[in-house]
Amino acid sequence: MSAPHLPKVAGIDSAVPAPAHTAAPFAHAPGAMIQDRLAGWVSDLTTLHELTERLARTGSLDEALDELLHAGAALVGARRGMAVLEPADGRGPASTVGLGLARADLGHIETVPRSATGYGRILDSGTPGVPGPVAQADLLHDATLDPRHREVAARLGYAASYALPLATEEAGRLGVAVWFYDEPAEPVDRQRHLVGLYGRYATEHLARMLELERTRHQMAAIADELLPGRLPRVPGVRLAARHLTGPRGGGEWYDALPLPEGALGLAVGSVSGSGPSALAAMGRLRASLRAYAVMEGEDPVAVLSDLELLLRLTEPARSATALFAYCEPAPAAHGDGTGSRIVLAGAGHTPPLVVGQHRTEFVETSLSAPLGMLACWEAPSVEFSPAPGETVLLYTDGLLRRTGDPMDRAFTRLHTAAASVPRAVRDDPGAVADHVLRTVLPGAFDAGRDGEDVVILAARFE
Repeated sequence: MSAPHLPKVAGIDSAVPAPAHTAAPFAHAPGAMIQDRLAGWVSDLTTLHELTERLARTGSLDEALDELLHAGAALVGARRGMAVLEPADGRGPASTVGLGLARADLGHIETVPRSATGYGRILDSGTPGVPGPVAQADLLHDATLDPRHREVAARLGYAASYALPLATEEAGRLGVAVWFYDEPAEPVDRQRHLVGLYGRYATEHLARMLELERTRHQMAAIADELLPGRLPRVPGVRLAARHLTGPRGGGEWYDALPLPEGALGLAVGSVSGSGPSALAAMGRLRASLRAYAVMEGEDPVAVLSDLELLLRLTEPARSATALFAYCEPAPAAHGDGTGSRIVLAGAGHTPPLVVGQHRTEFVETSLSAPLGMLACWEAPSVEFSPAPGETVLLYTDGLLRRTGDPMDRAFTRLHTAAASVPRAVRDDPGAVADHVLRTVLPGAFDAGRDGEDVVILAARFE
């Protein structure tokens, strides 16, 4: 009969006996033992310092979870892992990320009854305080293990796991991290101590990232409520808008509203500052501009002059940039009716960009100060005619500033992105806006991306 299979301890085969001639520690050299122990402590502290510094440099929740898994795997001697974010307060967000595990692998693990897994016992623990870690040193030979758990472990090729709660008394229970061993194993006391210290620091960092993520979602939800729920349908023009909210929540906005006689008003702008006060100011300014546009939209200069007066009286400590365009699509155009006509005025705002089959160029607008900067704002309007099939892009300067380039290089990058729009998608203003965003800001749609608010309003004229 073969001897029972003994688990390894952190990669050390415990079935191999120690040599019989192994000498006991030198009782007459306590100084050498103390030096060795001190050297070990210094090495451990150095490792923890490096790992916590790397974690502190992460700027989003996803980045922090990924760094946590990599660092923990190095500390416990594992190759793969999984982090489950499931805050105990129920406010979310909830997510599961893996290290060395594909999305399908994570799906297989989630089919195992949670009560049979180490991480499930931690997440579902009803005991107050901080739960302890759970080690499952030999999954394949544990007779008490749930059959489904053994099946999944065999399919994915792991034989042991170590689950660490992401919880502290201050932050509460945020989730759990679990690492998987290819062979029966469990961390030794030193490894448990180190990963425990790292886990407590990581939990506090994750708590900060979690609050930032929740704030970003709240700001995005408020901004979405303040911006148009849908874009109007006006004959002769197709519209699309893209809005990316930064973590602090800025005051960048857009609007499109139908005007009398088949005309269309388009506006973009940015209010100084960030946070709830900037969002509130943005909402008030946008609502006021809509009223002015209905009353005197054919004169964009008058619309912005009225807006400047309102801002100066109601928000004396705030400034804003804005651009308003009065558009007459081809079916409603004056004159011979052969094309569309746009009259626009800008207050310290970036110039529109015309994208077509035969040209990609900025509209030449006169320099002007932002609203609220001068005692009396005034600037001349500009008139131009987009050809049939051309798309006019209105955007906020957050698109340029988020590149991190000097302004002249950012304008060049934007022009290059617009010129490179594939001909196959130029008829779709939404596809044009998406191409420009992804080209100017690679990864712009990634969750948790830092930076300022970005607005693009695309209008394709028939």
